[in-house]
Amino acid sequence: MNYLFLDNGFEEIEAITTIDLLRRANIALTTVSLTGKPLVLGAHNIAVEADGLMEDIDFTDAEMLILPGGQTNLIKHANLCELLVAHNEAGKMIAAICYAPSVLGQLGILEGKQATCYPGFEKYLGESYVGGLVVESKNVITAKGPGLSSDFAFCLIERLASSEIADQVYDTAQY
Repeated sequence: MNYLFLDNGFEEIEAITTIDLLRRANIALTTVSLTGKPLVLGAHNIAVEADGLMEDIDFTDAEMLILPGGQTNLIKHANLCELLVAHNEAGKMIAAICYAPSVLGQLGILEGKQATCYPGFEKYLGESYVGGLVVESKNVITAKGPGLSSDFAFCLIERLASSEIADQVYDTAQY
């Protein structure tokens, strides 16, 4: 199972595009509310109902943890931070876009890896910051920002399924 975390102020395009494309690829994905309530309000006042609450989910089956960015306080969610650190220590996959890679940097998850993030958050990535649009490094995938939501999601599909499945989803998503 793969999990995408939603906190009030999340960047809707980053979350919804990723959810949509991964589900089109038939990749098991559960959305997780960090707010204690199923309904989570995005940065542009779009409400999304999460599949479950952080406190109610057992993450032992987690393959990939996915963090959309936005105007959130992911670093203040102790349970999420502990989960991210343990997941990284186990060598399991973590993906973050926009502001969210800064959380990984603050937790030490990017040590010895390369990453990118939204402009202005580079200081949290330290020596890991290499710029770029979508960066894959060991067990971590990062992307620069909202305009790269599709590229980010297709990269996740390639990693979780295959490039063939990513190509099929890409072809069916063209209008």
